Amino acid sequence: MLKMGLKKLKVCTFWSVSIWVFVVLSFMVNMVKCQDLNDYDQVDNPAVLPLITALVNSRLSNLTKVLSKDISNQAIFCIKDQEADWNKAFNFSSNLDFLASCIRKTKGNIGRRLCTAAEAKFYFDTFLKSSGATTLRPNKNCNLTSWVSGCEPGWACSTGPNQQVDLENSLAIPARTQDCQACCKGFFCPRGLTCMIPCPLGSHCPVATLNNATGICEPYLYQLPPGRPNHTCGGANIWADVRSSSEVFCSAGSYCSTTTQKKPCGSGHYCRMGSTSEKRCFKLTSCNSNTSNQDLHAYGIMLIAATITLLLIIYNCSDQVLTTRERRLAKTREAAARSTRETTKARQRWKTAKNAAKKHASRLQTHFSQTFSLKKPAKHQEELKILDQTIFETNEDLYAPTHMSTSSESLSSSAPYEGQQMEPGNLMRMVHEKDNPDNYKGFDVGTHDRKPKGHKPKGKQPNTHSQIFKYAYSQLEKEKALQQENKDLTFSGVVSMATNPEIRKRPLIEISFKDLTLTLKGKDKHLLRCVTGKIEPGRITAVMGPSGAGKTTFISALAGKAIGCKMTGLILINGKNESIRSYRKIIGYVPQDDIVHGNLTVEENLRFNAKCRLPAYLSKPDKVLVVERVIESLGLQMVRDSLVGTVEKRGISGGQRKRVNVGLEMVMEPSLLILDEPTSGLDSASSQLLLRALRHEALEGVNICMVLHQPSYALFQMFDDLVLLAKGGLTVYHGSAKKADEYFAGLGIHVPDRVNPPDHFIDILEGIVTPSVSSCVNYEELPVRWMLHNGYPVPPDLQQSAARLAMPSASVGSANGTNAAHAGMEERSFIRELWQDVRSNVELQRDSIRHNFLKFKDLSRRRTPGILWQYRYFLGRVGKQRMREAKIQATDYLILLLAGACLGTLTKTSEENFGAVGYTYTIIAVSLLCKIAALRSFSLDKLQYWRESASGMSSLAYFLAKDTIDHFNTVIKPVLYLSMFFFFTNPRSSFTENYIVLLCLVYCVTGIAYALAIFFQPGPAQLLSVLLPVVLTLVATQTRDGEVLKKISNLCYPKWALEAFVIANAERYYGVWLITRCGVLLKSGYNLHEWTLCIVILILAGVVSRLIAFFGMITFQKK
Repeated sequence: MLKMGLKKLKVCTFWSVSIWVFVVLSFMVNMVKCQDLNDYDQVDNPAVLPLITALVNSRLSNLTKVLSKDISNQAIFCIKDQEADWNKAFNFSSNLDFLASCIRKTKGNIGRRLCTAAEAKFYFDTFLKSSGATTLRPNKNCNLTSWVSGCEPGWACSTGPNQQVDLENSLAIPARTQDCQACCKGFFCPRGLTCMIPCPLGSHCPVATLNNATGICEPYLYQLPPGRPNHTCGGANIWADVRSSSEVFCSAGSYCSTTTQKKPCGSGHYCRMGSTSEKRCFKLTSCNSNTSNQDLHAYGIMLIAATITLLLIIYNCSDQVLTTRERRLAKTREAAARSTRETTKARQRWKTAKNAAKKHASRLQTHFSQTFSLKKPAKHQEELKILDQTIFETNEDLYAPTHMSTSSESLSSSAPYEGQQMEPGNLMRMVHEKDNPDNYKGFDVGTHDRKPKGHKPKGKQPNTHSQIFKYAYSQLEKEKALQQENKDLTFSGVVSMATNPEIRKRPLIEISFKDLTLTLKGKDKHLLRCVTGKIEPGRITAVMGPSGAGKTTFISALAGKAIGCKMTGLILINGKNESIRSYRKIIGYVPQDDIVHGNLTVEENLRFNAKCRLPAYLSKPDKVLVVERVIESLGLQMVRDSLVGTVEKRGISGGQRKRVNVGLEMVMEPSLLILDEPTSGLDSASSQLLLRALRHEALEGVNICMVLHQPSYALFQMFDDLVLLAKGGLTVYHGSAKKADEYFAGLGIHVPDRVNPPDHFIDILEGIVTPSVSSCVNYEELPVRWMLHNGYPVPPDLQQSAARLAMPSASVGSANGTNAAHAGMEERSFIRELWQDVRSNVELQRDSIRHNFLKFKDLSRRRTPGILWQYRYFLGRVGKQRMREAKIQATDYLILLLAGACLGTLTKTSEENFGAVGYTYTIIAVSLLCKIAALRSFSLDKLQYWRESASGMSSLAYFLAKDTIDHFNTVIKPVLYLSMFFFFTNPRSSFTENYIVLLCLVYCVTGIAYALAIFFQPGPAQLLSVLLPVVLTLVATQTRDGEVLKKISNLCYPKWALEAFVIANAERYYGVWLITRCGVLLKSGYNLHEWTLCIVILILAGVVSRLIAFFGMITFQKK
């Protein structure tokens, strides 16, 4: 009971003491509150002073809240978070010693000396509305008629004793002219105001001392007013931007925990200008005492070493990785080829042994028959034939593949069944009909290139590289055996191959043309005139003639590539009036120039075309088979793994490059193959090798038409048909090549002995060789004679020649008529000729654009890989090309590193403009270097793209693959540049913020470089890449007022990049930097809330520029 009583007594005592303390404190607070707000009489009482200090601080907090609401409406562009920014500037709750000191100094009269909301607003409006001016306008207390001591800098006055002051009043300035004295430390008293404003955090506002030598109140810059001997130096006099009031800012190398105390920065720490605390330096950095910035050069050196090491590894290993992979594939391929050859030889030996045994058995049987019977029975001969046929079929089964290609099986399904009468195939029918020039019946494309329904491959699909190569080489050996059986290529041999279901056949395309005429628009110049005939599948047609005869124009018209010309006449595809572009997926066009990728190997060039242009359903082994067949037929086995080569880097020979150029079209298994001078630059052996490969293509039903210049006699004998054109595009001969001599002999033109017929014909058409006088033939009359020979209509301007040929006596007046016609031509004026040239160029561009956007129904029945698959193929090809260009990439990276180091050293971050100067140079340097590097993506491959796009490959997949690979540079280059620039300048913004801005900038300028590379030639594109960053940056950094200039500036990407850099840096400046931040942003026209907008606009500019580049790429193509 006693213990419980003691516990109750202790509890009662505790509550009694607590209640007493609460009553005393409440009485004292009420006593303070009951007093006049501006008078505190008990400032010397240690118990009351903290309460008075807390009360004044709460009044100041209310004042700053009211002031922040009024100012934030005007300074919303430079204040992101109102509460946070004002707390960082005026939250003094951590240390109120300067308030207690001022209360004691003013003897409790501090409330009458503090600026009201109206006076503070009047002061800050000077900076917001007067573009950073520091001279205050006249006001109620300080004007021309009233200028008390409190109006001087560093001094303040008090209101009257009976005057009530409301600190939150933002409308009227109270009268304040009594009891003027020096401003308290921790406050600043501007010139022209008679009140005190607390200095913001990060500033140092002690009481000034007079320097007798200079007469300046240090550390400030004001002087004592003349004529007032009792006037002394007061407190701080100004708080403005760092240029106008740097003396108020806590100096670099020191930190100010309060506005009245400044402490030196300790060792291992650094203190920037305006700091309220010291920051610890990173490891591996040297920070002595009084250091304003940490030395990050060690990190910069480490990043340089790491980056260079990484680049060296990439450069040295990229080629090694590709070489090792290619070497392993080559070993696998050689092993498969060797195994296939050994198997073939073994089968051949077995076949030879069986044949020898069969012959020996046949001789024995014949010997016995002659011995026991004088007459050979007919039945025995039939048995021998059956035995021979059985053995032949057995041997053929030895070469039967385990997996036939899809197109072979789809065609073999149309072979005659056993027991049915075999009908002649298309090729045999063509052989019978080739001599009938009036027959225009074509062949349907049909479904030869489709995947048959219900098709299932025989056996297991080859998966590994070894299995795939073994399958391909076994198929090639079988094809060689079939070629050996029909090597003579007699009529019966051709028919046998045409009706053999195991030979790959393709959709047949026959092109017939009648009165085909092409006239150059705007100049009325005939490039091709009245050409009639046809080119048939399974035959090789040679187009020959002198220079200017329109040979390339003729094949361009057949391929649907003739633009800028007015075409008349008729072109029929398989007897139907359809556009040739509807069949472009099964049409191969070999240009005269060798347009191949020099930084890819021969096999890589061919394999890529096969992947993108062969049917999508075709399996990988079948595609490998096609590539291997083309490589072997063109004789490229020895250079298959060699780079094709470029101008700077030598690769394969010119003849091999020409064969690769042809092989790019052969690997897609075309039905129509058009070649423009494929034998130019080739020797006789290479030309014959190429013609043998094309002959094999013709045996599969391919329609081949090529332009040649004076082929050799052996080469000429390999052509089926000949189209001979004269100057002006008129036909001289069109028919069988073997009957050309017969036709010209009928005209009296005989080929001399030991003279190549095509050379003789072209020399006659050139006028170099004159026909014999006895023939009475002029080379200008040969086109008319061909028209009369075939019964074709003669154009009006040639009817006179036709009549002269009908009446030889009229030949005398031919020259006079011609001269009269030329004499009657009026000479055109220079202006008219210039206008026609301009008009012709405009029509040419218009036709080119229209040609690129014309859409045709796909009649080829070939379904090639879609955009996603082609994107994957393009991605692999571009990535491989970039790896082989590692040296160029390393050079770009090294230049960026040097640029970052130089600019980081020369342009230190300026506190006055938040590093805007350094960032301006950064934008120019990065834009220039990245644009020039990005030009290579599209300017170097224009010709290759034009060829691939014309063949039906996806332009979108090509563009996206290029852009995707370039994203690696977009990500890496900002890191490389900032690894130097950031650690040399050490701005207040974070590395991440600078990286994001620079990443978006590189993305933007890369898209602009794409557009420049596509729209301009390499020279002008490089010049614009240098000029654009400089000009646009100068426009974006102009500070002149004007709506037009501002609108133009908003269209410049450097404006948004620079704003993002400055905003990211400005957010780190707070407290005493608040006015400086607002002044810099106001002068530049930036907004602290628009950092995300700047990033979005940079990304949007990159996307829009890429869309423009893609539009230009598919629109302005050179055909």
